[in-house]
Amino acid sequence: MKILLFGMDGQVGWELQRSLAPLGELIALDAYSTNLCGDFTNLEGIAQTIRSVMPDIIVNAAAHTAVDKAESEPELARTINALAPGVLAQEAKRIGAWLIHYSTDYVFDGSGDQAWLETDTPAPLSVYGKTKLEGETAIRASECKHLIFRTSWVYAARGANFAKTMLKLAQERDTLNVINDQIGAPTGADLLADITAHAIRTVTQEHAQQLSGIYHLVAAGATSWHGYANFVIEFARQAGMSIKLPAAAINPVPTSAFPLPAPRPKNSRLDTSKLSRIFNLHLPHWQTGVSRMLNETIDRKI
Repeated sequence: MKILLFGMDGQVGWELQRSLAPLGELIALDAYSTNLCGDFTNLEGIAQTIRSVMPDIIVNAAAHTAVDKAESEPELARTINALAPGVLAQEAKRIGAWLIHYSTDYVFDGSGDQAWLETDTPAPLSVYGKTKLEGETAIRASECKHLIFRTSWVYAARGANFAKTMLKLAQERDTLNVINDQIGAPTGADLLADITAHAIRTVTQEHAQQLSGIYHLVAAGATSWHGYANFVIEFARQAGMSIKLPAAAINPVPTSAFPLPAPRPKNSRLDTSKLSRIFNLHLPHWQTGVSRMLNETIDRKI
């Protein structure tokens, strides 16, 4: 089996290089790859790459994820998040390959307090959400074999993330304000990568084309950013890290306290029962993955 991975340098792409390697020959690209094109602003180059490699599986971990920046550069966001995935889908259909693609809770408006189902009607609030939804639509319209995994609040031990920011601030400040009216499930890039590998093994078996579709993929449970920050800082305190910030000084504040160019969905809960049932999976609680990431982070003294 030959697998072509786009976006190898991102958080999810980095973990996918590990999880996909045992499945077959892996060709991993980023926007700066030279022998083959991995630049999603070069649509013809992307198409030519697929025609050259002729993969059995295309995995797209590339995206324009700078949510606020997308508001001021909507055409670039659309090219990367919508037009390029559309090209991948067209080429996947032409050669009979599976396309694995990642989307987001931002395709919903964040209303209510129930976990979103795959069948719920999208209503994105931001350029980022609109372009990601357009990418989903293009993939589905191509009728290629595909798995679209919607996820949220993604983190990894490698690179910057919310938890590392909280740890840094907790060592420097006497008080901290953290949003408490946005709810979601912190989800590790390693979990996304491992489930992707499991799903690929499943769909490449015979008669698996009926599994094509959209799936919600997040860790179990839910919390607010305020709850997430409390968990991270208390974990570090118990691990012996020097924390200046008193536990009672992590103040809950509404989203309106931090005005940003792109509106954030307040309800980012995603119902994962379809994924769990069809792929026979048990999704770990978000605290499990965050604890593992924190152990790595604190051990490295980041």
